[in-house]
Amino acid sequence: MASTLFLQALPRVAELLVRYSLDLKLKEDVMITTSLESVELAKAIAFEAIRAGAMPHIRLSLEEVNEFFYKNAPRELLEYVSPLEEYSMERIHALVSIIAPRHMKPLQGVDPSRLALRASATKKLTEIFMRRDGEGSLKWVVTAYPTPAMAQEAGMTPLEMEEFVYKALKLHEKDPIEAWKRQARGQEKVRELLSRVSELRVVGPGTDITFRVEGRTWINDDGRKNMPGGEVFTAPHEDGVDGEIYYEFPLVWRGIELRGVRLKFRRGEVVEAQALEGGEALKKLLGVDDGARRLGELAFGLNYEITRHTKIVLFDEKIGGTMHTALGAAYPITGGKNNSSIHVDIVKDLRRGGKIYADGDLIFEDGRFLIELA
Repeated sequence: MASTLFLQALPRVAELLVRYSLDLKLKEDVMITTSLESVELAKAIAFEAIRAGAMPHIRLSLEEVNEFFYKNAPRELLEYVSPLEEYSMERIHALVSIIAPRHMKPLQGVDPSRLALRASATKKLTEIFMRRDGEGSLKWVVTAYPTPAMAQEAGMTPLEMEEFVYKALKLHEKDPIEAWKRQARGQEKVRELLSRVSELRVVGPGTDITFRVEGRTWINDDGRKNMPGGEVFTAPHEDGVDGEIYYEFPLVWRGIELRGVRLKFRRGEVVEAQALEGGEALKKLLGVDDGARRLGELAFGLNYEITRHTKIVLFDEKIGGTMHTALGAAYPITGGKNNSSIHVDIVKDLRRGGKIYADGDLIFEDGRFLIELA
């Protein structure tokens, strides 16, 4: 359980999520997915939702049940998508997902082929989510609640993890909502810059890769989809990625850690893939479906309150001075068309030796865009 600092801040977190991230309205249904670790935050969000006139529904996710399911469910059940889940995804007004694990890799002992089979089966739910997000008919936000497992994974003490999350959410600011509005204004300048670009070239250690982005829509993630927010993202053209990229930071896919990932693209498709650790899982990941070998997202991290890697992608993809790409499904709101049952982010550090060229002109160096963001 989080200690006093974060527990005392739970009403402020709930207000930030309900009033800023989701802007819940009268008689809107909001689904709050929580673990046992984050029940107190789920309750605070539910209370604030009721004050806003919305109807909260709390869904409890248990790691032991998930592990047992993946290890023991017959193939027919792994391939089954409940009509209840489909109905909920079609009809709910808003979703809140709280990351609060007791174990960071609860599925590490599961056969990757079973994970891939389930991912393929739930593609329908992903497609509904992506469509509704693109239409603007679904509000959603992902946030985190500090747990001892997260702290251990990040190489922090529980108190350090709590303070890290507290600051990443800008709860140390006198008015967190106003602080996020300032963040939004700075990111909007980057979004406007990138919206005028046809091709981006990223150069750095082990990396020289181009992304064709003309005509695509850049999105300002200012805390309304992720809390913490702090990125600007789009989807590159499905056949418009060429070159090689090395990711300094590891990724965790369904509890399996992959380190030292190196991908080579030709006409948008991964043609070579290597990993210093987790190579077999990387093959399974890329083989989930046809769309898993192409990128559904290109993004740049702009939350300079987040300075260290944690192995928790919600934070890591926002690290100021980094970029990340996602294998798999594109968000339709960006104009991306890649279709897949997965969306897996991988983060690259650009703070030392990283450069970005926009149509040949240098716009970013060593972790900073060469424009004033304040």
